Amino acid sequence: MNQELLELNRKVDALTEQMAFLAEEARQQQRRRQEWDELKNDLTPVASEMYRLTVQQLDEVDQYVQLEDGLRLLKRLMRNTRNLEQMLDQFESFGLMWQDVNPLTQEAFLTLMGRLDEMERKGYFSFLRGGMGIMDQIVTSFTEEDVRQLGENVVLILRTVKEMTQPEIMTMMQRTAVSLQEEPVENVSLMGILRQLNDPAVKRGLSKTLNVLKTVSEN
Repeated sequence: MNQELLELNRKVDALTEQMAFLAEEARQQQRRRQEWDELKNDLTPVASEMYRLTVQQLDEVDQYVQLEDGLRLLKRLMRNTRNLEQMLDQFESFGLMWQDVNPLTQEAFLTLMGRLDEMERKGYFSFLRGGMGIMDQIVTSFTEEDVRQLGENVVLILRTVKEMTQPEIMTMMQRTAVSLQEEPVENVSLMGILRQLNDPAVKRGLSKTLNVLKTVSEN
């Protein structure tokens, strides 16, 4: 009798555990069903709005795109799946390379910004802005005919500039400018001028001046 009671109690305990398990499963099923119903209720307006917008957008492009076009594009994408994979691999490789190069580019950018700031402080950009103003004045001051004549005589002009920029010519011009600035202009008598003609330097200068006048007269 005791053995039968123990067996009966064991079966009742097992049945109780199964009922508890089934009850928990039922509660979980009910909770999942409630969550799904809530999600469905939340997504239904969104899906309806998406469907409405999709229909509206398709109506706008209906005259340009047909269903056959979409199918043809889909087939083409399927035929080029490997090419797309290769392209994605290249993008991934480029991304990895960019991760390696990015620190270098940042350093180069900072160096460039520092160099530009230094040039700004030294006045390079102010000089360029002034040069652009000068270029504007030059462009607006010359006609097309002037530019054509300038092009025809540019070689002669450059040769003349080259001769004018020789060290001895530039030294003479610099000394002349200093002399004109430093020596005051005085009333010199005719006898004073005659006395200056005895100066060898004055004689050499007068001779060069006469040669210049002769060259101008010949041309």
